[in-house]
Amino acid sequence: MWLPLLIFLAVIGANVIISVYLERKVSAFIQDRLGPMEVGKWGLLQLFADLIKLFQKEDTIPFAADRKMFKAAPYIIFAAVFSGFAFLPISHGLQGVNVQTGVFLLLGLISIDILGLILAGYASNNKYSLLGAMRSAAQIISFEVPLGLSILSVCLISTTLNLQEMTLQQGIFSSETNYFLGIKSLGWDTTQVGGFLTWNIFRSPILIPVFIIFFIAALAEANRAPFDLPEAESELIAGFQTEYSGFRWAILFLAEYGMMLLMSFLAAIFFFGGWNTIFPNIGAIRLADWTSGTPGEWSGNLWGAFWIFTKAYLGMLIQMWVRWSFPRIRVDQLMYLCWKVLTPFSLALLGLSAAWRILMIYG
Repeated sequence: MWLPLLIFLAVIGANVIISVYLERKVSAFIQDRLGPMEVGKWGLLQLFADLIKLFQKEDTIPFAADRKMFKAAPYIIFAAVFSGFAFLPISHGLQGVNVQTGVFLLLGLISIDILGLILAGYASNNKYSLLGAMRSAAQIISFEVPLGLSILSVCLISTTLNLQEMTLQQGIFSSETNYFLGIKSLGWDTTQVGGFLTWNIFRSPILIPVFIIFFIAALAEANRAPFDLPEAESELIAGFQTEYSGFRWAILFLAEYGMMLLMSFLAAIFFFGGWNTIFPNIGAIRLADWTSGTPGEWSGNLWGAFWIFTKAYLGMLIQMWVRWSFPRIRVDQLMYLCWKVLTPFSLALLGLSAAWRILMIYG
């Protein structure tokens, strides 16, 4: 009974350690930072020094803050973000909750984190925290529109809201016949070829620009640069989390990296085959068969977990690269990008996705 919970907590802890280390190394390579490169073997001591410093910090609550709401906010954010992991298919036989409306429930749960962010800013009784909370509300609610429309395009192509079924369609275990580019008239059945040729972006190339919109909106959802306006150290000190320290600040830190990982998992599932292998079968060389294992057995579970975690962490590395390469944009630019660029394009792509699905059926 307790084993799944212990495994989940271990994965959370390992993800934060790995993510912080990777982010420090990426920033060090891009910006020539010495600490993560030189302190200890491969810069590992810098990570542990920061962890020890964090847990030694005093956990303070402002005198004029609303103590109950101030304490509750980090846990609301944490619970909202990490509840989304329960719906993710890690392999053919590993998934916490397999429901037909998985996409709908997952998006509904993780959107609750905005309540925690507003609560954190309001309860702090700090003008910088409140401004950060209001920015966060405006940003996340706005970018949920193009994010939701991009996900809807994927659901339209896949004709399902079930994440496991969506993943199964993108590999050699698909019960639906896959054709290259999704066009029957081409006559190339890729179902048993598998690998990257059956990923959604190859089943329906219209999803390539959809993925670009999804990626940009996911950065804004996770408050990652260049969309980290709710924190904005140069203007708001740290935004909604200005008054947090010690363990409660660590909970908010966990939630940020958790959201990054969750969005990377969803990108892998929606566009890049999920837990399916990247290698196709080439004639007698059955690469897809060899690197997929047997469904329901330990080999299949291990291969599935390996592939989806590899794709997810590659997505996180790209998010880190973006953070340390591009400057923060202004609030007006943020809203212009959302409402006048991403939303119209995502609406147009939704219509094209519907047309492409019809082509997949009758073409």
